[in-house]
Amino acid sequence: MSYLEDILKSTGDATPITKQKPVSGGDINEAFYVRTKAQQYFAKRNKGASSRFFQTEARGLELLRQTGAIDVPRVYHHGGNEEEAWLVLEYIPAGAPSPTSERRLGERLSRMHAMENSAYGFDQPTFIGELLQENHMYPSWLEYYRDERLLPQIKLAEEKGKLPPDREKRAHQLLEHLDTWIPEHPGSSLLHGDLWGGNWMAGPEDTPYLIDPSVLYGDRLMDLAFTELFGGYSRDFYEAYAAHSPLPDYYQDVKPLYQLFYLLVHLNMFGEAFGSQVDRILDHYTETKG
Repeated sequence: MSYLEDILKSTGDATPITKQKPVSGGDINEAFYVRTKAQQYFAKRNKGASSRFFQTEARGLELLRQTGAIDVPRVYHHGGNEEEAWLVLEYIPAGAPSPTSERRLGERLSRMHAMENSAYGFDQPTFIGELLQENHMYPSWLEYYRDERLLPQIKLAEEKGKLPPDREKRAHQLLEHLDTWIPEHPGSSLLHGDLWGGNWMAGPEDTPYLIDPSVLYGDRLMDLAFTELFGGYSRDFYEAYAAHSPLPDYYQDVKPLYQLFYLLVHLNMFGEAFGSQVDRILDHYTETKG
């Protein structure tokens, strides 16, 4: 417990730890519930990461909090060294998702997406899982999504030997014709960026909280598309979102293309189990172009 006590002192809490236990914190981090004589915390540690690993998460949480649209855990401290990184957050008692929390999540996400920027992308590197994502700000969403999201994952898959010849050919064909489907200047919303079903939680009194962001500014439909990829969201969520922010007609056309980014990430992180889903999307859009 000594290293956690030292970290908590950086938050201003010098009281001794009275309870500490491991909890679920995802696939890549150690996570702990920690209680001191003063209060409760949720702490994460990654032994193989640098200090910037959690710095980007902390900044993302702060940007989401600043919108005033949706709740996130308060960040108490983040830091690290050459061998490990850590993050100390407000502890949110988890409840079971309910129709009320799902509706509130949809409403509040739509309000968050209404906070628009003048450009697309982000001004510093971020992470999705343990994969580093380089970022820059672009005047064109099409260019950002092609050059900073799809292309790096395609190149990484090539390096890892996860693009057989036909998959590689179709991937580059898609990039050449991406302007057929991806808009150049949609609204530039603040996005969570990694909105699978495990990255929101119901807190006390049916209050939804977003966690583990990988933020960027871009087409709000990218967040919505990922919610549909692996499930975890109810009809109440989608109906509440659409009631406040109706989806454009082109959503069904771009949804698989936004899901493709996340499938490429999973292909690079976890292997060929995701290859067939990648292939179906590539085949559909390259065949559409002939």
